[in-house]
Amino acid sequence: MRSKTVRSVGWLISAALPMAAYGAAIAQEEFEAVLRGKPDIVHGEQLFASCAACHGPDGGGVSDGIVPAIAGQHYRVVARELVDYRHDKRWDVRMEHHADDHNLGDTQDLVDVAAYISSMTPARTGGVGDGEFTEYGARVYARSCASCHGAAAEGDNRVSYPRLAGQHYEYLLRQMHDAVEGRRPNFPREHIRLFKHFERADFMGVADYLSRLNP
Repeated sequence: MRSKTVRSVGWLISAALPMAAYGAAIAQEEFEAVLRGKPDIVHGEQLFASCAACHGPDGGGVSDGIVPAIAGQHYRVVARELVDYRHDKRWDVRMEHHADDHNLGDTQDLVDVAAYISSMTPARTGGVGDGEFTEYGARVYARSCASCHGAAAEGDNRVSYPRLAGQHYEYLLRQMHDAVEGRRPNFPREHIRLFKHFERADFMGVADYLSRLNP
């Protein structure tokens, strides 16, 4: 009986692999199509009305970190996240709903709303930590993160590195823990390896330091 169960599980895994690869290929195809698109900012602003219900009209999110600040985030970063929500590569019930083809009907909609969001002026957020580990977090960031995300945590659109400066403390903290605990399947593996060596002060310090930077 046990051998039959093992064979069944093995068959399911092997059968699922091609489908997973197919899904990843479709997601990458749509992402590349978004990058080739020509945005209509006016239409993007109209589409953003749905986003504003949670992220706020200024794209500043919520200070408790449940909803992130997105105004001024790099175009390629916004596009990547929207595509990933559409293709089950990132999980959030609300975002999966708003990014699906019932709300953002086609690739052009993704192009337009991503372009509008990236054109917005970043909002100064109020979601910061208690300051206990801020200076320590600055040192950890400089040592482990700045080489990719930039000395001022400004990110880089060319290689899809997100801007982190001024993001809400609680949101940053939750994303790091979600990555380590497997709740963000699109998180880069090198980040997960780094975070697995973080202690409590590292997580809190880096998140607090970033939340206090000028976006």
